Amino acid sequence: MSNTSRKTRTGAAKKFDLVIFGEFFSDMIFYQLRNQPRFGEEVKTDSFLIAPGGGLARAAIAASRLGSATGIVTRVGTDAASLPTWNALMAEGLDVSACEINKDYATALTVSMAYRSNRMMVTHDPINQRLEDLLSSSAVQQKLHRARHVHFACALRRPKQWIPVLKQLREAGITVSADFGWNPDLSPSQIHSIVRHCEFIFPNENEAKAITGAGDAVRALEKLQEWVRVPVIKLGRRGAMLMADGKIYREPALPIAVVDATGAGDAFDGGFLHAFLHGSDWADCLRAGNICGSLSSAYPGGSHGLPDPKEFRHYMAQGSGRSGRVRARSR
Repeated sequence: MSNTSRKTRTGAAKKFDLVIFGEFFSDMIFYQLRNQPRFGEEVKTDSFLIAPGGGLARAAIAASRLGSATGIVTRVGTDAASLPTWNALMAEGLDVSACEINKDYATALTVSMAYRSNRMMVTHDPINQRLEDLLSSSAVQQKLHRARHVHFACALRRPKQWIPVLKQLREAGITVSADFGWNPDLSPSQIHSIVRHCEFIFPNENEAKAITGAGDAVRALEKLQEWVRVPVIKLGRRGAMLMADGKIYREPALPIAVVDATGAGDAFDGGFLHAFLHGSDWADCLRAGNICGSLSSAYPGGSHGLPDPKEFRHYMAQGSGRSGRVRARSR
């Protein structure tokens, strides 16, 4: 898509550059573990953090910090007002109108244990099981339609409830993207019925291969373009790639030591979408995503390492991954 055609979507009546619909979690993160956690054993660490979690939070914070007017739609419990994670999210300047406060369930909680470059997680989230019911709310629909772009960052359940909303957004000239992860209970036809309405989807390499049945990332990318206009595949330490109009674009990650990879892919989404919404070409969209994802993984919690606009411009000017090893700054 050209920069000119992108600008036609801005519209003076649009309040938001980006609205993200998805799941919110309070994350309790144990990192820099000396040993890999095993059943029946106790592992101790001095490194612990409580942070906003989920694809919604990290993508929204990344985009907002870079200057995109960003709103979120999610569901939290009545305990949210007392949670430092929810208060930290609101302190980022995100619009939380149309979010639901549910008195029957507690806000979703994830415990994450990061060991070296990997992690394991345990989540309690009954509050998210029917999150798509929010899509029928008139307040939610109005908010989605006030965005230039809508991103869905949540597990994909009951696809039939998503399709009318996606169609309406596309008919209104609003671009749509999704980071649904991988649900083995859904058939390829069900996944296709959703993602064919998306401008982008953002699977990681394993998810892309699982969705398509392809044996490698390039073949998965080629198959995904049969469904999605611009599929993007995140490759972890190897960066990311996309296909647009039959051409593959690929950009490396920053060469930076990984402290906690939790949420790096979500941070990538926020950086990529910010760049897209501000007219960047495909290579720079990938570079922006990689900068946010790499810096996110250099610090625990997913959002603590996200760049401010000045730092972001510095890395964009250097060219992601092309200037030697990057040293993480203190936070």
